[in-house]
Amino acid sequence: MTAIVIGAGLAGLSAAWELRRAGADVVVLESERRVGGVVVTERFDGFVVEGGPDGFLAVEPDIQQLACELGLEHRLVDQIARGSMLWTGQRLESLAEGRAAQLLGIDLQGRSDDELDRGFRSFAGGMAEIVDALTAQLGPAVRTAQGVAGIAPRGAGGGGRGWRIAVSGGSVLEAGAIVLAVPAWVAARLLASIGVPGARELDGAIYYPSITVSLAYRAEQLTRALAGAGFVSAWESGAAVRACTYAWLKYPGRAPQGHALLRAFVGPVDGDPAAVAHAELAKIIGVSGAPVWARAFHWVRGLPRYRPGHAGHVAMVRERFDRFAPLDVAGAGFDGAGVSACVKSGREAAKRVLRRF
Repeated sequence: MTAIVIGAGLAGLSAAWELRRAGADVVVLESERRVGGVVVTERFDGFVVEGGPDGFLAVEPDIQQLACELGLEHRLVDQIARGSMLWTGQRLESLAEGRAAQLLGIDLQGRSDDELDRGFRSFAGGMAEIVDALTAQLGPAVRTAQGVAGIAPRGAGGGGRGWRIAVSGGSVLEAGAIVLAVPAWVAARLLASIGVPGARELDGAIYYPSITVSLAYRAEQLTRALAGAGFVSAWESGAAVRACTYAWLKYPGRAPQGHALLRAFVGPVDGDPAAVAHAELAKIIGVSGAPVWARAFHWVRGLPRYRPGHAGHVAMVRERFDRFAPLDVAGAGFDGAGVSACVKSGREAAKRVLRRF
């Protein structure tokens, strides 16, 4: 069996890993020149800088199980600093566990207080460690800068004879199965083009733009003691910095000795978001002088948020895949936006495809 996974974010790489483990020949096509999707880790001069997600809930098993399969269990690290504060516009106040995520619109999927009390986990070298390990295991099966222009059933009627995939540049690949591990709007377009009923309904997730700014300081530049792992800003505060993580306190090894690393989540601003973040952080937590360096990551379409009835729409469309050769969708646009949810989504999509054979 040959399977093609379209998209090399964490969901797509996890799907490819599951297919490979089952003995399938796998090809992963990624339109960008790098893999990992929103998982971006930069490492330099002793700093570990996350452009996207920096961890996952410690109670989430899927990404940790995958880490064990990849031999990364010794690289898992626990959150050190705990708790969050609320910036009211005048002062920082304590927040209950989990309340910070709720204020930021993050779906905690009905997690109990006991589950939230276990905090977060990450990897010693940043979240890209699991992406790097998956990519190394899959080897040349992962092809970057290979966008997909379209998919079509191989043979009349779209039954069980497989797929043709038109790749940017004019080449065509054939496969027995496809996993679409792409954003919801891309999947909706590809599925509608082959006549999947209701495919356009998958384009219901709203991807909001976001900017994350990492700023490094010398430890002595912080003029006040910091409590917890960071803060969120009340909407009525009017702050451009919607939240800030004290990255070097939250996880071990994020900054070299004698330095501090902050990660700010910034709303739409005029001008340089790093300059805006620095100015507000100087007021909120107390910082003197200019940052040693700053790095901004712009996400035109960040993590999705779902409209009411989203899960039902996804389930309905998946039921309609049965009339086609093996086919499924995976990723944050369908089954949950967290990194562990993406791992689960990719592996479950691969399992459904495998059962069709």
